[in-house]
Amino acid sequence: MNTLLEDKIALLPEKPGVYKMYDETGTVIYVGKAKILKNRVRQYFRSHRNHSPKVLAMVSHIVDFETIEVHSEVEALSLESNLIKEFQPKYNILLKDDKHFPYFRIDLKQDFPRIEIVRRVKQDGALYLGPYIVGPSVQEELKLVYDLYPLRHCKKSISKMQSRGERPCLLYHIGKCCAPCSGAVSREQYHAYLDEAIQLLNGKSGDLIPFLTAKMQEASESLNFERAAMLRDKLKATMALQEKQAAISVSDLCADVFASAILNDAQMVFSLFVRNGKVIGTHAFPMETEGDNDPGDVLQSFLLQYYGQDDIEIPPYVLLHDPCPDMDALIDWIQSRSKRKVYVSVPQRGVKHQLTDMAMQNCLALLQKNEEIRIRSWERGEGALAELAGHLGLDEIPSRVECFDNSHLMGTNTVSSMVVFTDGKPDKAAYRRFRIRTEANGDDLLAMQEVLTRRLSKDDPLPDLIVLDGGKTQLKVGIDVLKELNLSHIPICALAESDEIIYLPDQEEPVVLPRSSAPLHLIERLRDEAHRFAITYHRSLRSKSALYSSLDTIEGVGDKRKRALFDRFLTVEAIKAADLSELAAVKGMTMPTAKAVYNYFHKEEPAVD
Repeated sequence: MNTLLEDKIALLPEKPGVYKMYDETGTVIYVGKAKILKNRVRQYFRSHRNHSPKVLAMVSHIVDFETIEVHSEVEALSLESNLIKEFQPKYNILLKDDKHFPYFRIDLKQDFPRIEIVRRVKQDGALYLGPYIVGPSVQEELKLVYDLYPLRHCKKSISKMQSRGERPCLLYHIGKCCAPCSGAVSREQYHAYLDEAIQLLNGKSGDLIPFLTAKMQEASESLNFERAAMLRDKLKATMALQEKQAAISVSDLCADVFASAILNDAQMVFSLFVRNGKVIGTHAFPMETEGDNDPGDVLQSFLLQYYGQDDIEIPPYVLLHDPCPDMDALIDWIQSRSKRKVYVSVPQRGVKHQLTDMAMQNCLALLQKNEEIRIRSWERGEGALAELAGHLGLDEIPSRVECFDNSHLMGTNTVSSMVVFTDGKPDKAAYRRFRIRTEANGDDLLAMQEVLTRRLSKDDPLPDLIVLDGGKTQLKVGIDVLKELNLSHIPICALAESDEIIYLPDQEEPVVLPRSSAPLHLIERLRDEAHRFAITYHRSLRSKSALYSSLDTIEGVGDKRKRALFDRFLTVEAIKAADLSELAAVKGMTMPTAKAVYNYFHKEEPAVD
C-alpha cells in the first residue's frame, strides 16, 4: 500500500455506503457497497491468504479509492447499481446484453387503437403486453391476431379520414379490417374485437377455443360453409398461438424467473418470463467478469443492472433459483423501483419451484452447449494452428497467416488476392487484392513475385506465416522475394492443390497431413478463401473489359473516355441507347467523338438541325 491508501483506510467511516477503486490511470476498476465501509474496504488490504484470484488481481492495481456515505443498505445498493451502469468497471460483474425486448402496446383511451410493437415501456396510460423475447415471433403472433380479428393496421388519423369521407382500403374488402376510417364499425364493436385479441395475446384462449368450435359447427349445420371455413381458420390460428405460449401453466401468475450458473470462465443468467400463467419467452444473459464468482453474486449483480433500466416492467413476482447475498436490501430496492409490492423469493416446492428448476436446467444446458461450441471452434482455429506449427516445424504458433493466389483468363486481367486469418479465423478487414502491373501474360510466377514484393514492402504488420497456392516453383519465388527483402525469418510454405500436400523450404519431401486432420482443413479453408477472393476480383475486371472491348475500335475513344462512358452508362446497351446529346455531355467527350460512338452503334450519321 502507498501512504495515501494507508491514511484513507485509517479514516474510513463506520457507516453504510459505496466505494470506488481506481487504478494508476484514474479509471474506476471496481464499485462495491458495504453495510460498514470501514470493515469492508479494509478487508481488501489485509492478509491476502483468503482472497480469490480475482480480488488479488484487482488489489494489485488499486492506487486510490473513494467512498460515498448513505443512510441505509438499500440506498447503497441503488447507488452501486447506478455507478456500475455509469463506469462499467473491469472487475465488476457486468451484464453484456442490455437489449430491450419487444412489447405489444395498445392505447385503450383511443376510440380505434392499433396494436403496436414497441421496445420501451412508458408511463403513458397505455396497455403493455410482454415482454416477448424473439422479434420474429412477435410479428408472427401479431399476424395471427390480424387474421382472427379485423383490427386496423394503418397509422392514419381516423377522424381526418372520416371527415374527408375517404373510402376504405383493400384490407376492408378482403375482411382484414373493419374500416373504422369510413364509420363502418362502432367504438363498442371495435373494442369488443380488441378485448378478445388482448385475451389471446395474454394467453387466455381457454374460453375462445370452445366458443369458436361451437360457432363453426353452427355455421356448418346451417350450410353457411364460407363462414364455417373462416371460423375453422381462426380456430387453427388460436390453437397455434396457444401452443406457442403453453409450457408450464400457473394460474394467472405474472413473474420473472431467474437462475444463474457458472461453467469454467463463462457465467450466465437464464430467465423465464411468465405472464398470466403462460411462459411467453426465455432469454439467456451472458455475464462478464474477471475471475471466479458465486452464482448468488452473479444473480444479484444481474438483477441490479437489469431492473436498474428505466423502461423495464417489474412483475408482481420475481422468482430466484438461488438466494442473493443481500436479499432483504435487494427486495426493498426492487420494490422501490417498481413502486408497488413485489414478491421476491426462492421457492422450495410446488410449481414455482419447477419454474426456477426449469430456468437452472436451461442455463446449465446452454452453458455446456456454448462450451462445446467454443472447444470445437478452438480446435478448428487456434488448436489447428498449434498442430500445424508442429507439422511445419515452427518455433512459435503463428497468429497472422497470409495466403496468396492468382487469377487470370488466357493471360488477361491478371489479379492476385491476399487473405488473412488471425488466430485461425478470417480477418476480412485485412484482406487485400492486387491488379498485376507487369505484363505477366498468364505467368503465375511473375504475378506471385510482384504481389509478394508489393505486399511485403508495405508498412503493414508482417505475417507469422505465408501460404502460397501452388507447388515448388511458387515456393521458390516466395523464398527469393523474402531473401531480397531481408525477411527470410518469416516462415513460408506452398500448398499443392492437386495432392493437398505442403512444400517447405530446404525440404525435399513434402509434408502430407491426414485427410481428416484439423490443420489440413484449416489450410484448405485459407487457400479456398484466397481463391474465392481472387476469382471475384477477376470477374469484376473481366466484366469491365467486356465493355471496353467493343469501344476499342472507335477512333478518338481512349482509356479515359472509355472509363467516363462506363461510369456514366454502366453497360454497352445503355451506351447504344443513348442519343448524341447524351454522349456529348459525358465528361471529356467532344462532339466529333460523340458522333463516332453514335455512328459505331447505329452505322449512320444522325440528322443535325
